Amino acid sequence: MSKYVKNLIARDISNRLEGVQDAILVNVIGMDSASSYSIRKRLRDSGIQMLTVKRSLAARATADSTLRPMFDGQAGSVSVVWGCEDFVSLAKAIVEIGKSPEFAKFELKGGVMDGDGLTGEQVAAVSKWPNRQEQISILVGQILNPGATLSGQFKGAGSKLAGQLKTMIEKKEGEA
Repeated sequence: MSKYVKNLIARDISNRLEGVQDAILVNVIGMDSASSYSIRKRLRDSGIQMLTVKRSLAARATADSTLRPMFDGQAGSVSVVWGCEDFVSLAKAIVEIGKSPEFAKFELKGGVMDGDGLTGEQVAAVSKWPNRQEQISILVGQILNPGATLSGQFKGAGSKLAGQLKTMIEKKEGEA
């Protein structure tokens, strides 16, 4: 392939990956077309995109971006996967596909998060973290818990005082 054609392909890859900050690298080489189609459909339904490309062309295309560390130490053709609401959700989706027995040749190679290169094992570890929605629910629970406790303390003391007042009023009415 001529240098001119390589530069054109690299420019196209660069345009497709423009704005992508975090991505995961997987290997789908060696899979039959039905399995490959099934993976792509599953990813597409989740709002995830996948681009299979030669590693050297992808490295050339991402030379000035935060995605560059992802291609270090890789060889041959690889698939770049990006999308989802956050990186943890993306990692969870990819690890789930990798665990599926119908996609035995699907291999998690690594990724990049916040400009730092990750190995496949590190991406699998990230998939166990809480995603954005889970983090928000944890935070809301932590914010509301002290308020609920305080409210319960006020209500408990107030209801006890109200009970004592009611008893006193009933005694006074009984005496009269």
